[in-house]
Amino acid sequence: MSAIDNTTLSQRAQEFPAYRPRPSAAPVALEGIRVVDFTHFIAGPLATMFLADMGADVVKIEAPERGDELRYYPPAVPGLEAQGGPFLWSNRNKRSVALDLKSPAGIEVALGLIADADVVVENFSTGVMKRLGLGYETCRALNPKLIYCSVSAYGREGPFSDRLGFDPVVQAESGFVSMNGYADRMGVRASAAVMDISTAMMVSNAILGALFSRERQGEGQFVEVALFDTGLLMTGWATMQHLVSGKEPQRHGNTSSDTCPSGVFEASDTSFYINCGNDKIFQRLVGQVLEREDLANDDSLKGRNDRIARREFLFEELGKEFRRQPWLHWQARMRQAQIPCGEVRTVGQAMRSAEAQARNLVTHIPHPDLGQIPNIASPIRYARTPVVDPSPAPAIGQHTSEVLQDVLGWAPEKIAEMARSGAFGMRIPATTGESESPIQ
Repeated sequence: MSAIDNTTLSQRAQEFPAYRPRPSAAPVALEGIRVVDFTHFIAGPLATMFLADMGADVVKIEAPERGDELRYYPPAVPGLEAQGGPFLWSNRNKRSVALDLKSPAGIEVALGLIADADVVVENFSTGVMKRLGLGYETCRALNPKLIYCSVSAYGREGPFSDRLGFDPVVQAESGFVSMNGYADRMGVRASAAVMDISTAMMVSNAILGALFSRERQGEGQFVEVALFDTGLLMTGWATMQHLVSGKEPQRHGNTSSDTCPSGVFEASDTSFYINCGNDKIFQRLVGQVLEREDLANDDSLKGRNDRIARREFLFEELGKEFRRQPWLHWQARMRQAQIPCGEVRTVGQAMRSAEAQARNLVTHIPHPDLGQIPNIASPIRYARTPVVDPSPAPAIGQHTSEVLQDVLGWAPEKIAEMARSGAFGMRIPATTGESESPIQ
């Protein structure tokens, strides 16, 4: 796992303001909800992080020696064992318990946690949880009000239930790749893990709906979200467009097949994006912003389809105008005229933008080993039940002893006995609040 440059994460965190704590007396949305989280990689952990942000007690179950494989995705964070940037991003506000699920003692601990849980989430390959003795029927018999969410690739039943699922593969199979890029070359995948991220959103929504149902109806249930199902949804309205027209969506680069002008233009100093979603916006653009009455009054440009037919001409005319002035000139005029537009930025520029600053999207929070680390805010804003103050992603098994004492009521002697039985692999649970140490 490659490391980041010599500028430490703590130093970089100081570029951003300190996180402002929530009101101390404010309740949280998921107060009293405990989630036992068997997920790994992205879709599952990100979903449970959303629940943790809302105040759920998320207990992350990890293999003792290596933990969640996402821990090793680069860049590594100097000074932290088995924690890279992607893991920090998707695992805040959780408690990590290291369990050897291949040992009877480890399964005993897992079942003890599930017995008093509200939610179980898992994204193992199909059949793994059942073989471990942690399948839905077993868990439901132990805890009838349990919500058991299974995050699968292609469904837990049927001819494709054995297939593994990864984000870029689903981007390709769902048709998503075929829609993106330029017409004169092969379609391209999105660099961001859009299928995993959108699946995480669906998982958290599904769990919240099941919790609400349980509150009203008194029963738990099995919940499933599949990566491929979400992938097809992520092609947007292209699915229904295809069913209506019989045509396959085409690649249009940065332009739009549905609106015009919509795409990237060049000011004298930088690139920016405009989206003229209707005729009124177009009229404001050419009339108020560019003061091109000839374009505003051209009958061949009045309607959406007319402009799409003359896209090449229109882009050439607009391009000539925009290159005359810098972005700040056009930005002010377009904001005044209510034209949807924005500078084409890098990720780093976006994080440091005025918009991000105004929303306090990037702050720094305390870290027990590094001093300070950056934190990317949740987009959810509750007025009465604000999201919890962020705590850093945990070390492997950092909270094993704490959770077993708090949740199961075990004394240190009992924990030591279970350690000798192999429940925690090669890690000995440390005193409450401390990281665990491997057996030497």
